[in-house]
Amino acid sequence: MRFTQVKKLGTLDVLRAHLDALGVELPVAAAVDPAGVLASPVDVGGAGDRVLTAPNRFAVLPMEGWDAGTDGRPTDLVRRRWDRFASSGCGLVWGEATAVRPDGRANPNQLAIDETTVDDIAALRARLAPEQVAGLQLTHSGRWSRPEGAPAPRTAYAHPFLDARSSADASDVLTDDELDELVGCYVDAAVLAGQAGFDFVDVKHCHGYLLHELLSAHDRPGRFGGDLDGRTRFLRSVVAGIRDRAPDLAVGLRLSAFDLMPFVAGEGGVGVPDGVGPYRLAFGGDGTGLGLDLTEPHQLLDLVEELGIGLVSTTAGSPYYNPHVQRPAYFPPSDGYQPPEDPLVGVARQLAATAELAAAHPRLTIVGSGYSYLQEWLPQVAQAVVAGGGASMVGLGRMVLSYPDLPADVLAGRPLQPRMVCRTFSDCTTAPRNGLVSGCYPLDPFYKDHPQRVELTRAKQQAKARLR
Repeated sequence: MRFTQVKKLGTLDVLRAHLDALGVELPVAAAVDPAGVLASPVDVGGAGDRVLTAPNRFAVLPMEGWDAGTDGRPTDLVRRRWDRFASSGCGLVWGEATAVRPDGRANPNQLAIDETTVDDIAALRARLAPEQVAGLQLTHSGRWSRPEGAPAPRTAYAHPFLDARSSADASDVLTDDELDELVGCYVDAAVLAGQAGFDFVDVKHCHGYLLHELLSAHDRPGRFGGDLDGRTRFLRSVVAGIRDRAPDLAVGLRLSAFDLMPFVAGEGGVGVPDGVGPYRLAFGGDGTGLGLDLTEPHQLLDLVEELGIGLVSTTAGSPYYNPHVQRPAYFPPSDGYQPPEDPLVGVARQLAATAELAAAHPRLTIVGSGYSYLQEWLPQVAQAVVAGGGASMVGLGRMVLSYPDLPADVLAGRPLQPRMVCRTFSDCTTAPRNGLVSGCYPLDPFYKDHPQRVELTRAKQQAKARLR
């Protein structure tokens, strides 16, 4: 199954005709005003007497690095990435996933924050421009934990589809006492992040990691499962601890606003659902496993407002079991599946869900995501979304790895540099899943010349051979 690549939709009329044929709506501005809404400042929350203001509407999204030291400290590769964040022109830098304790790392080379690493992580913050609002994403990877390279899952509940994929069993479910202890780890990490100079921390609830999984723990007994009050107890406990110990530190939330059931490669390598409905385990899902119901996400954002959280970044799904939902791409990772839908359908799905949440929660500053596949159309869609209230800010993930200067070029009125535009080749995912450092091997000259590019090419060839 092949779809028309977005880079071939060269005019606005052609793009709109293609969207009409797909039956999806996507806001697109006819032109971008460099001095318009994308260049305007926006308040992004705060705490205590502090109000945080981003100087423009572009944000670096939090990504998972695979190139820190095994001790959790930044390396030169991490520092290079943060230098590119600093020069990007983005008004907000949502710093990458940082484990709150070693056993919660998703890979052996993920950042981790504790008393021994805090000064090194503070040095990352110092590399950013003073006017950039900066946060740090705090995480425990839950069932996807691989702190030493092999699966070491800790789960919120037994999952009928995902336990086998993550080598989990009933003994890996965290007890209520263990979750209480982990709350303390999050609070300790947040205090250290504040000491390191970050403006806010993100209590990560996305992409199938532990706290996102708690949101669908309907059948979990005890204090952290059952109704939404129980399933959000962890978040409320962490925020209360931060307010007590670091009252001037703002809190943000990166949220998978909806999920679908897991997918697997079917005939021809195309993704198909791993089972049939009903499916109750998708937060923001409609119970079928394939549709959306944002009732509970709206209720969660009501709680977020009550907790005094002003900044939310929306995303969807998980890179581990339905990547086409989370990260629309024409070229999937080598261990994934071919997209079952035109990637623009996935982009439109994320933008529409974010717009619905933003309309109902106007006091929140909402950072949207899912924009990279838009490629040359990204600025026009970004302007239309923000101008129409569909999001407060536009978040960039993969795009900022290949083309960190895109926001700066847009805001300066310069034309885009086509050779740097992310084409969603997914090498930035394929490489680390094969034990290699993360980066944009196809487009970033640094990684084009990196010695591990040869190993990446070999790994991709082996993956293709397995599919034949």
